[in-house]
Amino acid sequence: MKKIILILSLFILFAFKSHNSQLTEAHYRVFSVKLNKEVPLSQMIEDLQNADVLIYGEEHNDSVSHYLQAQILTLIYNSFGKNAALSMEMFDRDVQPVMNEYLKGHIREKNFLKDARVWSNYKDYKPMVEFAKLNGLDVVCANAPSRYTNLAGRKGRNALLELPKTSKSFFAPLPYDTASGNYYNKLMALMGHTPAPKNDTSKTKAPVMSMGGFNLIHAQSLWDATMAYSIFEYLKANRGKKVFQINGRFHSDEGFAIVTQLKNYNKKIQPIVISSGTDEDFPNINWSKHKHLGDFIIITDPTVPRTYK
Repeated sequence: MKKIILILSLFILFAFKSHNSQLTEAHYRVFSVKLNKEVPLSQMIEDLQNADVLIYGEEHNDSVSHYLQAQILTLIYNSFGKNAALSMEMFDRDVQPVMNEYLKGHIREKNFLKDARVWSNYKDYKPMVEFAKLNGLDVVCANAPSRYTNLAGRKGRNALLELPKTSKSFFAPLPYDTASGNYYNKLMALMGHTPAPKNDTSKTKAPVMSMGGFNLIHAQSLWDATMAYSIFEYLKANRGKKVFQINGRFHSDEGFAIVTQLKNYNKKIQPIVISSGTDEDFPNINWSKHKHLGDFIIITDPTVPRTYK
């Protein structure tokens, strides 16, 4: 049986590599901030020996990142076996039963795709889900459903208190921490707003940031807190597991957002942050421009076509 599973796993990875046959080690560079040098992907797995979660912050349409994620998941499985688990922003907490049913082979893919509300570029993440399915790995549906982040943005965090108990199980426990300090400033810059005062810190509450009455801070923070809580909750119930978390880089760059929220739930959890993106100077990269973004920096070839515009 193990031999059959191995063959099927190799088939999936072969199919994925064939689809991305133009991608090689020439299309990316990996830099370890701790070692202050370029390293192979295997260095991440070595560092994961002494950590709990490897957080991959991606650009959602980066072909090279998706190729690398499949490689990294395979390396994690090769090192930790059934103690490996996948966690994803791309699936909401309320579809966890659907994911579990699919992983166990109870439902067909067509039903899974519909009921799990997969992203339009699910083909980019499918190889990892299929690898998990074939190897009996858990997949954590980590995100908060958009109906709740929308509610928090429209009516404020306290509006979530009025929801039924079952609904509240689909997002981080209330009250969740909201973005402040440098992360708040980053959100402000993203939206073209004036930053908070310079003396603001990560522990200082900043004023509400709103766009036409929509409170972005409460909405964004619910996303971040929920993904962090999903990882925390899984690790609490599955001690010794190594979690590979996939999310947009804005949710983890500079140790903000998910990383900060994760520490709120358990300061003992040890995360490793990967920040991945392109650089027009590739492959001649000035690493000093990127070192503040994570523990590992992956720069991908900007000439490789994106999976979508």
